[in-house]
Formats: sequence, structure tokens, C-alpha cells
Amino acid sequence: MSAAHLHLAVALDGAGWHPAAWRDPAAAPKDLFTAAYWAALVAEAEHGLLDFVTIEDSLGPQTTHLDGPDGRTDQVRGRFDAVLVASRVAPLTRRIGLVPTAVVTHTEPFHLASAVSTLDYVSAGRAGWRVQVSGRRTEAAHFGRRDIPELRPEHIGAAEPPPVFRELFDEAADAVEVVRRLWDSWEDDAEIRDVATGRFIDRDRLHYIDFEGAHFSVRGPSIVPRPPQGQPLVTALAHSRLPYEFAARSADVVYVTPHDAEQARAVVAEVRGLGAETLKIFADLVVFVGEDARNRRARLDELDGAAYTSDASIFTGTPGELADLLLDWRRAGLDGFRLRPAVLPTDLSAITRGLVPELQRRDAFRRAYRASTLRGHLGLLRPASRYVGSRR
Repeated sequence: MSAAHLHLAVALDGAGWHPAAWRDPAAAPKDLFTAAYWAALVAEAEHGLLDFVTIEDSLGPQTTHLDGPDGRTDQVRGRFDAVLVASRVAPLTRRIGLVPTAVVTHTEPFHLASAVSTLDYVSAGRAGWRVQVSGRRTEAAHFGRRDIPELRPEHIGAAEPPPVFRELFDEAADAVEVVRRLWDSWEDDAEIRDVATGRFIDRDRLHYIDFEGAHFSVRGPSIVPRPPQGQPLVTALAHSRLPYEFAARSADVVYVTPHDAEQARAVVAEVRGLGAETLKIFADLVVFVGEDARNRRARLDELDGAAYTSDASIFTGTPGELADLLLDWRRAGLDGFRLRPAVLPTDLSAITRGLVPELQRRDAFRRAYRASTLRGHLGLLRPASRYVGSRR
């Protein structure tokens, strides 16, 4: 791939990111809780040669409140387990990366390591993981193991967030470290499958990770052999300094939310300043794409009873105008973009069949997959196990 080519991912969520997307004539609300719906979306993304899809998840139903249910019955509520969806569609696709969201708070890293490494096996090296931190009291109540204070609007993006949020991100960093060590706990050649001697594994190539931290004490090794990619891709969404620090410390890809090219340049400089020289930086954009995009957005806003707002910038326009924006913002130092289709499948198809050909015409996007793994799509090397040669 040319160095000038950018990376593209799409974020899949329900009927789309606009709250009234399920009421669009092109939406398929009766199919949301079917495997066929998700398989068709991922197949369309692969048709467009995209690097990967992310699949949203959470520990509570969707809500317009910061914490707790909002009681609304006119928007999509409920979703599938994202890791299980990715595992279901993996055998139906061949090249596109699959990055489900999994909440690290309240979830044991040993189980997360097994789930994501299993996804890497069933997808033949195309797995990733979007690490999500939960700071909501209502989600903590599902588990009953800790109390978390109320999340308030002034906490979002605050220069000095409450101490509990730093603790949650420190815990998340420990969880990712545990997961990465478990992925490494089997050396690549630990399975010898020697029928003649009756030895299936070489026990000397399985290692205890012996992680001792403030939040976890995990011995290992993993129950799943080392994943095909060695280390599946770790990604995170970040809006401010604290999650930037987490991403710089723990992730391979960070999704940021600038609202113009100048802000993108400032965010890239801030993240790089944290020592994240190799971290891939993608900008998130909600997109309404097509000749009728402005009318569709206005119609959906009217159905929802409010103008749509988002943490990410909202683009509305044609594929050519979107290509102009992406190539302009890329000069800020971004490696790629994660586009959030406002309506599925309409805006996803507009990306794969409108934006992608436009970028290809400008020699700014691939014309074929050149690698078979997700790390390969992003030009990332397969790391060696840290335990090779270790006696632990």
C-alpha cells in the first residue's frame, strides 16, 4: 500500500448512530437481533476493502442520560454481545478486521484474554478489541462488587476528574497488561502435537505471567494457545487527557474526536507528546453521506424531536465532499478515520460504494487487500512473545 493511503474503519451500532435511524425507510429494525443482519453489514464493509469494523457494546441499555435508564421507548434499546457477534461473522468473511467492544471494568481480564484470542483463531488473525471503561453507578450495580459515585456532566473531559476515574483507567491499564501477558504465555511453538511420543504440548513453552498489581493478581498461563497475530489489536476511544494517557500506555489504535483540522492537529500533538510514537490515531466522524444526506438528517431530527448532537463531529454531504474533508484532516497527522454511519445500511453503502471509489480515484485508498491479518492491514508487525527463553 502506498504511504499516501489512509486507513478506514466503520463503527457499527444498532440501526445507525442517529437515534431515529431505525425509523428510516431503508432501515431494517425487525432484523436488528438476527445474525444475518450483522453478517450483511460486515460483508458490505469488506466489499469496500475497509481495514476493520468495530461493534459497540456496553453493560447497560442505551440511554440519553450519563448514568441510568432514560425511560425512552422511541429509540433502539438492547444489543447483542459484541464479541459473540464478531465470532459469528468471522467465518463468513476473509479479510476485514473485527473489533468488538468489551467493557474492562467489572470483567475479569482472564476471560477477556480467552474471548479475544478465540476470536483471533476463528477469524484467522483478524481480531481486535475496543477497551471500554465503565464509570456508571447503574452498571456497577449489576455486579455489586464496588460503589462508583455519580457521573456528572462536569466530569466529562475535566482537567482534574474525580480520583475514582483515574483509578478506573489505572485498573483498565492493568487489565490490558494482564491480557497481553496471557496472550504471550504460550510460546508460538508450544503445541508440538507429536503423536509418536504422545506429547501434544511442550510444557517448557507455557509460562506463568505472575501479574501482581493493585487490582489483579493473575498467575496464568492462558487456556488458549498464543493467538495467530500474537497480540490482537487493542484499541480505545479517547476524548481528553486521562483516556489519552491510557491509550498511549495500553493501546495500538486510539479513536479521537476533533471537530476540525486545527483541533485534530492539537490532539495528535498532545497524544504524540505522551510518548505514543507508534500509536495509530484515527478520528471519529458521524456521517450522513449522499446527495440526499441533508434531507435525511433533517427528517430524522424531526422524527426524534431534537437536532442530533454527538461527541464526534457530524459530517453531512456527498462522497466527494467527505473525501475532501478526510484528506484535509489527514494532514494534521491522523493515520485514519473511524466513520460512524448515521443510518444502517444506507450510510455504510454510501461509504463503500461512494467514498471508497472516490478515494481510490485520488490514489488515497487501497484497491485490494494486501495482507491477511488486521495487524497487517495497519502495517503493524507481529510481536514476539515476551516469555521466549523464560524459565517461569
